[in-house]
Amino acid sequence: MHWQALSWMMRRTPRPMSATPLEVPFCSWLPPPENLAPETDVVHAWLASLSVKASTVQRLRQLLTADEICRAERFYFPKDRDHFIVARGVLRRILGRYLDTEPSRLRFCYSAYGKPALDTEFGGGALRFNVSHSHGVALYGVSRGREVGIDLERIRPDFADDRVAERFFSSREVAALRSLPQSMRRDAFFNCWTRKEAYIKARGEGLSLRLDQFDVSLAPGEPAALLDTQDDPQEACRWSLQELAPSPGYVAALAVEGHDWQLKCWQWLDWDSGLDCAV
Repeated sequence: MHWQALSWMMRRTPRPMSATPLEVPFCSWLPPPENLAPETDVVHAWLASLSVKASTVQRLRQLLTADEICRAERFYFPKDRDHFIVARGVLRRILGRYLDTEPSRLRFCYSAYGKPALDTEFGGGALRFNVSHSHGVALYGVSRGREVGIDLERIRPDFADDRVAERFFSSREVAALRSLPQSMRRDAFFNCWTRKEAYIKARGEGLSLRLDQFDVSLAPGEPAALLDTQDDPQEACRWSLQELAPSPGYVAALAVEGHDWQLKCWQWLDWDSGLDCAV
């Protein structure tokens, strides 16, 4: 099975979560300040719930372009369609706050591998962003002047399988996974999965970047890190990884270009409607 297809299935198929959540310290997801102006040494992560009232879905839908609405209508299940609308609408509102611009005015362009960026009219690559959502929860990474990638997954014990690891992880990662006690392997699997996907998304090269050609840390309690990149040994030094803990039952990772930065975590609030879009 293709990596992207399996990733989609992890986000789409509802299954019961394990009774034991990941035991990691949770970030302090705070209400954002009134004025947002990230500097090059600060990266912002945003957390939002996609499960909102129908009236909020319709209000956010009004911010989207005809192309985005067309993409939303392709979803077979109404819940998936609504989650796409909310995720895209919240992205526009977040970026609109940074740029002091009406969210509906924003326009995006895409790389050859599909990574979105702001159009040159809105500063082009000056403000970088990335989005991930899974089972009603969304994460957004925002930075200035440095590439960023983010990935979020709900814990699915039925996907934490040795056969999946052998197909998509590097030999070093598979060996590290097998060396752990059985009780730690599920958490290690999802650590590895989200860190690899966050790095791929930050690079913006899609699956032209082979998954078995780079290694990430995965043991629970071990700092997130890009350990090695076989195509260019210096590449690992260019990137830093950060584990995120958005909500019980979820695991996430952030990949950022460079090391000289600090992280700030915000909780998205829907000020216009007075609703708290908290997880």
